[in-house]
Amino acid sequence: MIQNTIEFVKLTLKGVESGHDFSHAERVMKLAEKIAEKEQLKQKVDLQLVQLGALLHDIADHKFHNGDETVGPRVAQEFLLTQNASAELIQNVKDIINQISFKGANAKCGMSTLEGQIVQDADRLDALGAIGIARCFTYGGYKNRALYDSCTPPIKHNNFEEYKNSQSTTINHFHEKLLLLKDMMNTETGRELALHRHRVMEGFLQEFYSELEGLK
Repeated sequence: MIQNTIEFVKLTLKGVESGHDFSHAERVMKLAEKIAEKEQLKQKVDLQLVQLGALLHDIADHKFHNGDETVGPRVAQEFLLTQNASAELIQNVKDIINQISFKGANAKCGMSTLEGQIVQDADRLDALGAIGIARCFTYGGYKNRALYDSCTPPIKHNNFEEYKNSQSTTINHFHEKLLLLKDMMNTETGRELALHRHRVMEGFLQEFYSELEGLK
């Protein structure tokens, strides 16, 4: 089933914005497998659910479907039915897709299963570090957003609707989301992996602001 899912995701996400393409899904799966390997030393982990959740978590991201959060779970369900997946497995994958998104600095983003927590940590890790920086600017360019605007301060969004409808600058996205992720990790392994990637982003921003002020 996993190989069939890989092929399905490759085909479905062909040509989409490169920060949310198959390469992203593949990286998230590899990170999730790494986290699961360590976490299962302490408690049981359903690796198949982790792999499916990681591969399908962005199969129809709301950002590319006019904000419709129902498309992703529906597409995943339709595919998994063709694979004769159990009703329980399908529901668990749909729950991961429904619950995975960052919903705003002041909004709750909880996961109902350990497997979902692992996938969420992996997805957040891919938003951090050098890859996270690259993805941030790729998406900002895709949406034609301003790079930086001193007159537009970052906002701590209170709910998902505020966050989804934000038209903030690309640099503000670091402060509104990316720099917050380190402290939102679910697992011990996720927290450990986030530390270095977080420091990479801090170093980048320090350099960015220094160059912005003409100090370097």
